[in-house]
Amino acid sequence: MKVMIRRTGAGLSAYVPKKDLEEPIVKLENEDVWGGVVTLKNGWRFILPDLPRDTRLPITVEARKISDQD
Repeated sequence: MKVMIRRTGAGLSAYVPKKDLEEPIVKLENEDVWGGVVTLKNGWRFILPDLPRDTRLPITVEARKISDQD
């Protein structure tokens, strides 16, 4: 699933165009974001691809949704 990751004044945010949904990222598995699981405020969890630590934001990546709490 395509996910756009960007930095906001409140931290990192994820936008899912297919669902027209933007949520703050509330939990990171890896400090540098890439190659780990992120959890959105709504409970959705995505595995992000391995990218270099200095990858510039905003960026759209192909992420795999692994669960949600709907």
